[in-house]
Parts: sequence; structure tokens; C-alpha cells
Amino acid sequence: MQGSIRTRWAWATALLLATMLAATGARAQRVEGDRAIAQGLYAAEVPVNSQGEAERNAGFSRALAEVLAKLSGDRSAASRPGVGRELRRAGDYVDGYDYRQDEGVSASGAPSFSTKLVVRFRQDDIDGLASALGLPVWPAPRPKPVLWLAIDDGSGPRLVALAQNNVARSVLQRAKARGFSLGLPSGSAAEQAAVGAIWRGDTAAIARLSSRYSPPMQLVGKLYRSKGGWTADWTFIDNGRVLSSWSNSEGDARRAMAGGADGAADALTKRYAKHSPAGPAGKYRVTFTGIDDGADYVRLSALLQGMSVVRGMTPLRATPEGLEVDLDLLTGLPGFRRMVDDKVLMEVGAVGEGSTPGEVVAPAVFRLL
Repeated sequence: MQGSIRTRWAWATALLLATMLAATGARAQRVEGDRAIAQGLYAAEVPVNSQGEAERNAGFSRALAEVLAKLSGDRSAASRPGVGRELRRAGDYVDGYDYRQDEGVSASGAPSFSTKLVVRFRQDDIDGLASALGLPVWPAPRPKPVLWLAIDDGSGPRLVALAQNNVARSVLQRAKARGFSLGLPSGSAAEQAAVGAIWRGDTAAIARLSSRYSPPMQLVGKLYRSKGGWTADWTFIDNGRVLSSWSNSEGDARRAMAGGADGAADALTKRYAKHSPAGPAGKYRVTFTGIDDGADYVRLSALLQGMSVVRGMTPLRATPEGLEVDLDLLTGLPGFRRMVDDKVLMEVGAVGEGSTPGEVVAPAVFRLL
């Protein structure tokens, strides 16, 4: 009986892989150098058309967007206030980069090649940037939930176990892109028999079966054909509690599977991400000293306009103590301090803290160097 199941699964696996690869062609990666793979939260790899400077800088921006999305768990991190300006200067945060050539076969059978830019960013700088901009941070170490996925291509549902990891590649890779990993069950006879529980949505039975694995988190999904495409139904369970349930339909089986990782990341982020105590947005009064002439004022204005946390500046008055301005800040004075370059601006005065958004408080004092 077990041999029959394995034979049927091998046939179904081959059929599903053929279905997936027909649309895009098979791809095998060739790694050039020991460091040409993006590893960890602070690295990302993006496709580029060439190794020219302009293409590389654009790649840095896309890579930083991916890193901020992984760090925060927010797929829309790049669209948050202030982030776009930092993406344009992403090269300032780069610790190092490599190129990798990927070789594959196109849908027509001809050889195809693509270039990936693998970028590593400085962790302290990215942490400071996230804090200054008020991005939530999903702390590490992160859990590795078990993926219990059953697929029915028309000949009955079958479990995707460790031996069939290539079938689940799209969801496993999407999880890594979202900053966490998924594990697969070993595929024992008892686990293979649990396909029925997956198909009828008996998450309690799957949670009990998964008790041998750590942590006690499960992503349970079933993938099946529907309306010329594929539909996946998902449930994410954390220590016996259902955190989220969702469905997604796609014309391509791989994209339908990848939706499982996105939903799991969203559920984990909602529960475990911590918001930065950067401070409330609002107007904060600041005094700047060291403004001796018009050139100094122009330099200060350019400096403030280039800071992502500064939404606007209103000069108030020039006094013997310095120039008083109201700064409209995205994340308050704490966020402003985190982005100040102390080689250009040095805080020298008592700090006034705002307690509510929009409050104008007593001035902090900074000296232009």
C-alpha cells in the first residue's frame, strides 16, 4: 500500500512540476563566490540588466526595500512616509555587494541567463533607519513553522513532505523573502495519512501530529485546480490558536502556493512585530546655533530638507542664542536625533519632549558645525 502511495505521489509530483515549469522554464542556479547568496535579514538579491553604476544604484534601492520589508514584516514598508527618500540613497547603507550569474532554460528550450545583484547592508545603520522612521521591527530569532501542504491536481490530495521540497519551492522561497523559514514534515506513514485532516480543515488533528516538531506553529494549506487555475486555502496556527485563515487563487500553481508564506508572515508580524518608540509626529521647536551668515543658513536648510524625518521647517526668529525654527517631524525628536549626523549637527542644549502629536514644545538646541 505504501509503495503504491509513493508511486502515485512521484507521478503527481512530476506532473505538477511539469505544469509549473512549462510556463517559465526550469532554472538552476550557479553561485559565483562564497558570498554571492543573500543570507539573513540585512541582505537581499535583485535582478539587474547589467553591472553598470546606474543599474547597480537602482538595484541597491530595490534591495533596501526588500530588507526593510523583511525587517518590519510589512510588505508595504517601501511606501511608508520617509522611506522613499532613503531608498534613493540606499548606497549609503551598503556594506558590500556581489553579482551572481543564473543559468536556466527558457520556455522555448533555449539557454537563458540572468544577473542577480546580491547586496549586504550594515545592520546598525538599518536598525537606526527603521527606528528613526518609526517602522515596526519583527525581532529575531524568528520561528520556523511547519508547512503542512496537500495538493490535488485532479487525482486526489497528497502531502508535500521533505522529499518533495522542490514542489514547495515557491512558498519556501517566498517565506525567506519575507524574513522567516518554513519546514516540511518528514513524510512518515502517519503524516501521509493526515492528508484527509488537511483537506477537511481539521487543524486540531494537524497540530497534534505536529507536536514532534518545534516550534508549535503550523501553516496548513490545500492546493487544488479551479476555474482554469489554482486555489489555495490556508490556516495559520500558533500554539493551537488559529491566527489567520485566507484563500488565494492564481493562474499559476507556484504563485498560489507563495500566497501561503505571505499570509503567514502577515499573521506573525501582526502578533510579534514591535513598534519603534521613535516619538509622535508633530511640530517641535528647535534652536540652531553656529549660523553666522547666509551661507550657513543655506547649508542648514539643505541639511534639514535632506532628512527623511523632516516634513517641513518654519523659521521663527533670530535671537542672540541662535535661530529658532519649528520642525514638522515624522517621528518626533527621538527620530530626528537618530538621523542627525553628529559631524555636522551637535546637540548642545536641554531637550524639550512633546507628549502629544502636534504639540509645540520648548526648544532643543543644536550647533551647526
